[in-house]
Amino acid sequence: MITILWLIERLLVKPTEGSNIDVVITADWRCNGSQDNYSGTCYGSCSFVPPSGSFTPYEDLTQEQVLQWCYENGVDKTAIEANVSLQIENQINPPVVTLPLPWVPVPTPVVVAEPVVVADAAAA
Repeated sequence: MITILWLIERLLVKPTEGSNIDVVITADWRCNGSQDNYSGTCYGSCSFVPPSGSFTPYEDLTQEQVLQWCYENGVDKTAIEANVSLQIENQINPPVVTLPLPWVPVPTPVVVAEPVVVADAAAA
């Protein structure tokens, strides 16, 4: 099963916007996925218009709240998670592989025999 993790990596902030201070105008996000030893990722930025209604002070923001703003402002959560999942699936079951060229002979592997150890009867 693929595990998906969303992160906010950076916030760009205007020191003042109207009567508000430390107003988030851009969030840089990342969506990571993993399954066993495979991983995938997508990242991007989302910009926001200055708030016109309720305002959450910068120090009270949560990652979940900012991610929700991203989803509400054009970040397609479902499509991005599908992309990350497909990256992992393509690592597990590659849709394209490299095969040896059919006209180039494949060298025959050389088999090296294991050395045989003979016990010295006189030493025993």
